Amino acid sequence: MADLIEIKVPDIGDFDAVEIIEVLVEVGASVEENQDIITLESDKAAMEIPSPCAAVIKELKVSIGDKVRQGDVIAIAEAIESTSKKAHELEKTVQKPLPEIADEVQPVAISNAESMANSSATVLVETAPFSPDSTAGIKHAHASPSVRQFARELGVTLSSVIGSGVKGRITKEDVQNFVKQKINAPATTGSNGAIPPVPVINFEKFGDVTNIDLSRIKKISGKHLHACWLNIPHVTQFDEADITDLEKFRKENKNEAAKKGVNLTPLVFVMKAVVASLKMFPELNSSLSEDKQHLIMKSYYNIGVAVDTPNGLMVPVIKDVDKKGFFEIAAELGEISAHARDGALTAKDLQGGTFSISSLGGIGGSFFTPIVNAPEVAILGVGRHKMQPVWNGKDFVPRLMLPLSVSYDHRVVDGALGARFVTYLNQMLSDIRKVLL
Repeated sequence: MADLIEIKVPDIGDFDAVEIIEVLVEVGASVEENQDIITLESDKAAMEIPSPCAAVIKELKVSIGDKVRQGDVIAIAEAIESTSKKAHELEKTVQKPLPEIADEVQPVAISNAESMANSSATVLVETAPFSPDSTAGIKHAHASPSVRQFARELGVTLSSVIGSGVKGRITKEDVQNFVKQKINAPATTGSNGAIPPVPVINFEKFGDVTNIDLSRIKKISGKHLHACWLNIPHVTQFDEADITDLEKFRKENKNEAAKKGVNLTPLVFVMKAVVASLKMFPELNSSLSEDKQHLIMKSYYNIGVAVDTPNGLMVPVIKDVDKKGFFEIAAELGEISAHARDGALTAKDLQGGTFSISSLGGIGGSFFTPIVNAPEVAILGVGRHKMQPVWNGKDFVPRLMLPLSVSYDHRVVDGALGARFVTYLNQMLSDIRKVLL
């Protein structure tokens, strides 16, 4: 039997009489070397006190709320060999190789391991089942004992939960929200039926950080965009439209529009050109049925327009674009965009879209890959137009070119159809008069 040792508070700097806010082990628990035993918190910082060696806790000398200083005894423990060292010794004596153990499975437990290691008998090893909130999984998770117990009851591994409490501490609400996210997460596919999680990193180790809550709009739109990206096989088609004549026509009518109190932007013409293209290729104005067995063809044309607001992206919908003139669309577009920026949109303003447009021309950039706004099957991304030299067969001439990026659901729109749609849209924008035909 190994000797009993005292686990003491090490040098903790200039702190004196620091309060214990967490006791991370229980009597009888086995701990690895450098595994945290207690958490201390002063008015300046929080710190974990680890075990100096692998051991079994025989007696705890402290409890939550106690104040300790350097040299105080935390616990009485029986020192044991570490799991890795014991496994190494067993490997030398066994006749049958040990099976490989997956990274996420806890080290195996072997009954009467000492006596078996001293004999020449074959060791039969069974991997231990995964235990949520096991010691290896929570040693870096900051949570109270009651939260740890609550997580164990729900089968949650605390190392997977991001804490929202003071100094990143995990609360009961964090555990509940984690479970809700898992329940509401869309079905995914993979080798084990799930997407591998992104590693959780403590960024505070590298420097100062600041936590800023996402706006309500970003939380809602983020969840929707994530679902769209996971569920829709995206393809993006790129092209450039010659809008030299369109821009000339727009400027000629800009003053007339101003008299009516509206701003005649290029987006107005893009919307009308899109509707003309959707009429020619109605599959891009459809939705896939819930059972994915047929298309729901729509005979109305409601265009969603992405609006950049202080709180995040919103997509209000302009209804019946095919039945409205340029000035009427311009007026409605200006009004609904202002409502979006002021946070005055209603649920009705955001519903019923059949196709969306994301225009970044006012900001800059050229091509990008917009995410399809399900249950729609396609979306147009518009970049910033610029003057370019274009070969006309004899000479290079300056033409105003508009970057177009059309993303579509490849289950509904194949590459040939997508290319035809973009080409037709290009023609509509190159000669806006064709929209009236």
